[in-house]
Amino acid sequence: MVGKLLADEGYRPSVCYSAAQVLELMERDRFDLVILDIMMPGIDGFTCCREIRKKSQVPVIFLTAKDEEIDKVVGFELGADDYVVKPFKPRELMARVKARLRRSAVEVPKASASTVLEVGGVSIDEESYTASVLGEELSLTPKEYAILLCLAKRAGRPVASSELFESVWGEAASVQGNNTVMVHIRHLRKKIAQVDSSQEYIETVWGVGYKLG
Repeated sequence: MVGKLLADEGYRPSVCYSAAQVLELMERDRFDLVILDIMMPGIDGFTCCREIRKKSQVPVIFLTAKDEEIDKVVGFELGADDYVVKPFKPRELMARVKARLRRSAVEVPKASASTVLEVGGVSIDEESYTASVLGEELSLTPKEYAILLCLAKRAGRPVASSELFESVWGEAASVQGNNTVMVHIRHLRKKIAQVDSSQEYIETVWGVGYKLG
């Protein structure tokens, strides 16, 4: 299934059913990304990742049902770049894949270039539905992403709360709608501050709304 998802996005996946197959293939060919399960027959994913890191810095994403915090810690300590827990949404996995490939500067060329907005340290990729601050990807809800995108498209100009609500929620503006926007802006600011708290990325324009940058 994962192989088909990747192929549908234009990638050329090599599907393996054991860690031994992975390591054997990597001896013969060069790969841009490795997606590993942890629980595999014979050699487990942790051991496989350790062996890969002895010879390569290729991005590694763990895709596994093991969601205990200690498993994630071990995975990252072994050199994994990301960790996706099953069950997962195909769009989320593809977004993670594209983000990792971008960071390693080996993303597969596409017929049309992705649209990336850069506003004051915030980067939004409309093709992969991802946003990052200073290169660090943000974990956003769909509504948070949509709000950030609306603000980025104005690039420093204020956007009214009512306009944000109508654009993101598709409903008529209201006092309750403005309060909903305010709550989501607060959550957005908190997530951005976890990456960089040195400045206020989303500013409040009193009597108007909010602006980015």
